[in-house]
Amino acid sequence: MDEIVSKLAGVGLPAVVLLITMASTGLAGAAAITAALAMLGPGGMVGGIVLLGIIGLASDALTKYGLAALLQGIYKERKARGESLYKLDSEINGLPITKELKLIIKKYIGCI
Repeated sequence: MDEIVSKLAGVGLPAVVLLITMASTGLAGAAAITAALAMLGPGGMVGGIVLLGIIGLASDALTKYGLAALLQGIYKERKARGESLYKLDSEINGLPITKELKLIIKKYIGCI
């Protein structure tokens, strides 16, 4: 088991997500992998594989830069692409983050 744990730890969060999803299928072996990947994302197995890749990229970015910096960058880019401040403000209000972080993001992109 130590060898498997070591390999999965090397993959990181995507491995944890896949393991939990596989366990929830109630299946074993290749059937569990197939079902888990299909459950993870839109588009069946391919969507699941893409989602695992995105999870890996996101977890690396969070580790490097932190949540505040990433959210500021995302919303600044969306503003630069022409999305309205009203829409972005409304979306930020609906995020499950602290009020303080919402204010930081809004101030950064110019909503307040």
